[in-house]
Amino acid sequence: MTWRTLDMAAYKRQAHFDYFRSLPWPWVGTTVEVEVTDLLGACRRQGYSFFLSFLHAAALAADSVPQLRQRIRGDGIVEYDQCPTSHTELLADETYCYCTLRHHMPFLRYLAQAEEARQACRKNGIEEEDAVEGMYFVSSLPWLSYTALIQPVGGGDESNPRISWGKYREGADGRALMPVSVLAHHALVDEIHLARFYENLTREIRRTAEEARGSGTPKGARSG
Repeated sequence: MTWRTLDMAAYKRQAHFDYFRSLPWPWVGTTVEVEVTDLLGACRRQGYSFFLSFLHAAALAADSVPQLRQRIRGDGIVEYDQCPTSHTELLADETYCYCTLRHHMPFLRYLAQAEEARQACRKNGIEEEDAVEGMYFVSSLPWLSYTALIQPVGGGDESNPRISWGKYREGADGRALMPVSVLAHHALVDEIHLARFYENLTREIRRTAEEARGSGTPKGARSG
């Protein structure tokens, strides 16, 4: 994971950057119902973790939008080449820990490594890696099919995007729809960039479903 510093003299959103940094709540976000029918069906047939499969698709979709890989640093902006995810992992006592995953690898390899990381993180409590600037913060609310979500954010120029999703619902027509929320710092991200994330997500869900349908079952990928 590497990063570059943007040339602020050539940055076309300088006025937007300065304005939204001045606000006490500089965040922009939305919740959209996303169809996951094919991915859900593929995971059920193959015994794969739907959570991890969707997380893989969502992370790749986010990485396809440069603005979601940008972070505020000082009075400037850095842009990462790719961003790992840090997601909340539910523990037996109903608290949670953080689990960091890298996703730029083949799907089956990702599932196997992710499952190992999930098991390992449950022994560490709420501690997470020191270098979190370049991460996407991910959580899920699998008990509710919600229409809106309010998330906590850090103060100041903390600018990690938040990606969350809720319980999918299956209609009489057989389609499965799931609420997916994205929250990002408006000094870096506009609504058009959020729209691109959802467009990319539809593509990555389709690609992940195809990979899942055409593969065997990796060891250790059945939980979750």
